[in-house]
Amino acid sequence: MNDAWTQAGSRIRFDWGPAGADATGPGAALVAVIDVLSFTTALTVAVERGIAVLPYRWRDDSAGRVAREHHAVLAVGRKEVAGAGQVSLSPDSIRRSTGIERLVLPSPNGATIAARLAEAGATVVGVSLRNADAAAASVVRRLGAGEAVAVVAAGERWPDGSLRPAVEDLWGAGAFIAALVRRGAGDLSVEAGTALAAYRSVADDLTTALRDCASGRELRAYGFPGDVTVAAQLNAATAVPILTDGWFVAEPAPHECR
Repeated sequence: MNDAWTQAGSRIRFDWGPAGADATGPGAALVAVIDVLSFTTALTVAVERGIAVLPYRWRDDSAGRVAREHHAVLAVGRKEVAGAGQVSLSPDSIRRSTGIERLVLPSPNGATIAARLAEAGATVVGVSLRNADAAAASVVRRLGAGEAVAVVAAGERWPDGSLRPAVEDLWGAGAFIAALVRRGAGDLSVEAGTALAAYRSVADDLTTALRDCASGRELRAYGFPGDVTVAAQLNAATAVPILTDGWFVAEPAPHECR
């Protein structure tokens, strides 16, 4: 690993995808993963409903086995949801669900990166536009003097499997970084500053930008405009998912901490 890629010396760092997580994560006290459409938005909706979420790479036979072993519900494909007992990566489906306590949530992007970071020993925070401010407050409380936070935009995939930098994740990262800066956690890498600038460029009309970006158009064409609407609800949630023993659970509110 080239030392320059780690962005060492900056308290707030930013990069893309699994390789970016590998570069910036090891030197950070906490790593924020952002996958706005839709893993971390679905994750935020789940934990605010009291659902523990296990991030999983693929929805395959092994995912079903893991779900059974943990007495959890396995998320199905978006168009496979048939009732309140089933959910998918669609945040809307999770908001409509009932009776779910544990959820195995596969995602080739956000979930894969979160699981990869956890295996490397990182403390992982799930961040979306919905909880950007609450997540920043949590991170600032946790950061010790001189400690750094790495911000990882998950991105999407091109048909050949290569990383497609997804602008909605850049904006989500920027919203989170903006909230960190407001709380005095500054000293941004150039990369983190670029994410912040990108967010500020759309902050006045974030809903329209999210709807009209490539991923937003794709989801709307696929029949899930509600997922884009939920994802655009800036700072509507106070739940902060923290990956603990393999499961994302909501961090206790500050007054509940011992």
